[in-house]
Amino acid sequence: MTGNTIAKNKKVENFKYLQVSPRDKTWGLAVTTVGFQHVHPGETYPLSSHPDGYNFPENKRRVLNEYQLVYITRGSGYFESASCSRTRIEAGMMFMLFPGEWHTFAPDPETGWDDHWVGFNGSFMDEKITSGFFTFKNCVFRTGIDDRITNTYHEILDIIANEKKGFQQIAAGLTMSLIGRIYYKDLNHASDDSYIMRIINQAKVIMKEDMSGDMDLESIAKALNVSYSLFRREFKNKCGISPGQYRQELKLAKAKELLYSTNMSIAEISSKLNFECIGQFSTFFKKKVGVPPLEFRKRGTKNL
Repeated sequence: MTGNTIAKNKKVENFKYLQVSPRDKTWGLAVTTVGFQHVHPGETYPLSSHPDGYNFPENKRRVLNEYQLVYITRGSGYFESASCSRTRIEAGMMFMLFPGEWHTFAPDPETGWDDHWVGFNGSFMDEKITSGFFTFKNCVFRTGIDDRITNTYHEILDIIANEKKGFQQIAAGLTMSLIGRIYYKDLNHASDDSYIMRIINQAKVIMKEDMSGDMDLESIAKALNVSYSLFRREFKNKCGISPGQYRQELKLAKAKELLYSTNMSIAEISSKLNFECIGQFSTFFKKKVGVPPLEFRKRGTKNL
């Protein structure tokens, strides 16, 4: 089951559920679902219905037959499970769901939230639990806003969307990398406590997930409660490029990916990335890459 990105009445979500083959299970980890949703204040949660077994029952206590890692990058809410008492969840926090254990969670109606999730099963994770790397009680992590983590979620989603041969193994590797990063951060308390770095990382996440560019940079700064001049100056100081240049690099990377891995027309890609017309997109692409987008596609260049 696939949920395509929807931008009607500002409803945004993208998710996929997978059937796992017996062969995929032998790899040690198989991805069962991945997705994200942008829940505005006051919206019903979750935004859409999901396959049987994934929807929350009336008592809100759901039990899954898989692990899940749920990452919150905006807003706030709560999480509770059989082993974990009700816990306040804020942006930059992640929680783990365990197979066979009831859990419940939801955003605050006043704030909504942005959540990312990946579900998986396999001996790889079973062994990590048995070895004590993760426990049922230690299931909430303060990872901070980290665009590398959100990039991993989106990369898994992109890989799964195409369903090319071996996609499960690539998705599994990315999920294992995500698990390792979370363990590292938890062990070393590695989230950056710098206020400005938290702002910059959150801005990167917003730009990554707003690829169409509906939010201008001043609106992003306003949403993060900082002045645009401070935001732009510190972003350039910390990252070496301005936020506008960073957004252009994101668009370029996404354009290459769509040209290489999809059958979308140049016009469709131009529209998806919020260019005014094909000509503007082609000029932008040629200036950055050296060849027009159609020639890049014809060459079959994988330069993502």
